Amino acid sequence: MKRRDVLQEAKERFVFVLGSRTGCRDDLNDEVVITGPLSPREAIGEPDRDDFPILRGKEVLMQAVYRGCAGQAFTSASGNFQGSLEDVLELPMRSTFERAVLVSTMNAVLRSLGLVEGTVHCKNEGPKECSLHFGLWAKEQGADKVGLVGMQPAILEALVNVLGTERVMVSDLAEAGKIRCGLKVLDGLEPSRIFENCQLVLVTGSTLVNSTIDCLMEDALRHERRVVFFGTTIAGAARLLGLERLCFCSS
Repeated sequence: MKRRDVLQEAKERFVFVLGSRTGCRDDLNDEVVITGPLSPREAIGEPDRDDFPILRGKEVLMQAVYRGCAGQAFTSASGNFQGSLEDVLELPMRSTFERAVLVSTMNAVLRSLGLVEGTVHCKNEGPKECSLHFGLWAKEQGADKVGLVGMQPAILEALVNVLGTERVMVSDLAEAGKIRCGLKVLDGLEPSRIFENCQLVLVTGSTLVNSTIDCLMEDALRHERRVVFFGTTIAGAARLLGLERLCFCSS
C-alpha cells in the first residue's frame, strides 16, 4: 500500500479552498515574498536559554508574507523566494526548501483568509511560558507515557519535571544518542519505539517540511496512538487536514 503523503494532501485541500473563493485568479496572481531565513533574534527574540536548535544553527525559520500576513516554517534549508501564489503552487516539492516555501505560504494565505491563527513563533519569554503549558497539559491527559518527536528542549524539560523521566521518551534527527534531561535521545529516523511505548505522542510540525511526517503518521495508525502536533509550522496543514495541534503562545 502506498504511503500517505501528508503535505500533498494538505496542498490539494489548500488548492480546493482557493478554488472555492470568488476572485481565485486574483489570489493566485498575488505576490508571495519569502524573506528568510529570519535571524535567531527575529525568530524567537532573546529567550532565557541558549539550547534551542535555531540558536545553535541546526535549523532556520523561514517566513512568507502574503497580503500583509506572515506564515512561518522551521527547516534545515534556507533561501529566498519571490513570486506569485501560483508560482508557489507550481513548485515540485522535491527539495526541503521548496516544501518550506509551500508550508510557510499556506500558513500566510490561510492566515489572511481568517482560517488559521498562531502562524508566527513566540519570542523572548514565550517559549518558556509555552513549555509550562505543555507540561501541565500533558499531566491532565493521563497517559502512562508521553513521547516527544523533535527536540524542543524547553518542552522536554517541562514534561520531565511534571511526569518524571520514566514516563517520557524523546527522539530527534540531530540529537540522537545524546542525553537530555536525563533521557537518551532516540534516533528520529526510527521512531517506532516511541509509538510502541507511548500512548500520547507530541510531534514537531517541522516534520511536515522534512518529509518524516508520513512514516510517523503510519506508526501512529499502526499502534493506535494519539498524535498532537506542536508549533507554528503545521498550523495551516493541521487546519486543512483536521490534525490535532497545540501552540500556546504563538501569534
